[in-house]
Amino acid sequence: MANKTISSIAKNLKISRARVYQIIDMLDDNEKPSKDSNDRYVIDDSAVNAIRKYYANSNTKAKQEKTSPIDDKVLDIIRRQLDKKDRQIEKLTQLLDQQQQLNLSTNRQNEKLLDTTTNNPPSQNDDTDVLKPTEGNYKGKETKTPKKGLFGWLRR
Repeated sequence: MANKTISSIAKNLKISRARVYQIIDMLDDNEKPSKDSNDRYVIDDSAVNAIRKYYANSNTKAKQEKTSPIDDKVLDIIRRQLDKKDRQIEKLTQLLDQQQQLNLSTNRQNEKLLDTTTNNPPSQNDDTDVLKPTEGNYKGKETKTPKKGLFGWLRR
């Protein structure tokens, strides 16, 4: 039965020497290794097994705590929020589609208006032309600036 050192146990378990000392302090009194006259631990095989056992148990508890399942209440809250966001996205998508359809419709109407005004020049007898004075109302030289109307720029 050979005695082990703290360093060899730490190296074997791949932990620090300080952690080995912490584990020894947490062991039950009947599992703790005894100390020699120089106040150093005399670690026999039973103490090594106790240290390994304690380390393995504490390691699995820490892993379980890190990977603990999320509380059901938290999951419900997250699911409700996600559903709400999905509905908001769907509504915004519908609004965007409507806006695109309105833009397309407006563009088509504008194209029709442009086609009808450019393909049909004003007739000679068109009384809506404000550049010519109407018969009977002409008093001489016109001093007003002529009005061109809404689509007057197309007649140029």
